[in-house]
Amino acid sequence: MPPKIRGMAMNSITNTTSVRRFTLMIAGEDTPDPQTERPPSGLPQERFLLGDRAPIAPILLLGQSDLVIDPQLSIACLQPVHLHATRDHLVLLNQNQLGLTEEESAALLKPILPLLEEDFKSPLLFQNASFYFIPAGPFTSLVTHSLDQSHGRNIDWWMPRDSDEEGVAKNWRKLQNEIQMLWHIDPVNEKREQSAQASINSIWISGIGKLADVEAPKCFQEIQSIYSDKPLLIGLAKFLKIPHSADLNQNKLDAGFAYADNPEPIWEILSTALETKQLDEVILIDFPDGDVRERTFTRKALHQQSWMFWRKPKKRSWQDLVRANV
Repeated sequence: MPPKIRGMAMNSITNTTSVRRFTLMIAGEDTPDPQTERPPSGLPQERFLLGDRAPIAPILLLGQSDLVIDPQLSIACLQPVHLHATRDHLVLLNQNQLGLTEEESAALLKPILPLLEEDFKSPLLFQNASFYFIPAGPFTSLVTHSLDQSHGRNIDWWMPRDSDEEGVAKNWRKLQNEIQMLWHIDPVNEKREQSAQASINSIWISGIGKLADVEAPKCFQEIQSIYSDKPLLIGLAKFLKIPHSADLNQNKLDAGFAYADNPEPIWEILSTALETKQLDEVILIDFPDGDVRERTFTRKALHQQSWMFWRKPKKRSWQDLVRANV
């Protein structure tokens, strides 16, 4: 089944052979209001890249393994985490703060693997330091939120919940509690606590979906190179059969797409490419207030005109561009 490409909810500019264009994407955050309905699964950029169903788990698996994945197989992503207790609620720590090693993760997996395979009714597909992947099976209908979306917040609002099948979330909480009890007495956590490291005291489920549910944005019809070291982008590149690299190739910017945690150095390269006419346009995609915004910058748009017309136009800084509403 060929990948699905959807139209973007914005005025997109279709690339042509006469326009040399690069697309740079900046991460965004949802702005959830506890008084309203729960936010959708996945961060804005995850939904933008994969579609509203946000099948994150199979794309992450594709980005971290060489497995051949059945596009109709629903897959769940499991992550060992630390829940920090405050006075009246639990907060999910960012996994980057844990420093979990490959050896620790494998040791933690060993005692819980029989429970996982019994409840999910399937063997594990793949594991590394940060992720365990398994066919979702009985948990396919769970509504979940990604760890990147949920960390640093009161988890009560972000816990998995039922969709069209009742009792699935309850079954997950039961399994989660059993894993928590096993990990509470695990030697890995004893050693971590002795060295003043946060214990691995829970497991998080998210990203449930299948490759057949991926709906890449329309602009990817024209993308010829993807630059990112993120498993999500590597997996999407593999899925769409687009060449990918962690490092930006300054000699191959036309029809490129980049997504990085620190985009400012990339922008410096792209703005220089505009000034030297190596590129005609740079598309900047970001997510103010969780909504997709796309802006087109040309060589002329790089400079800010002064009302003092005799002065040389000032080049816009990266901060100016990010904050600008134009």
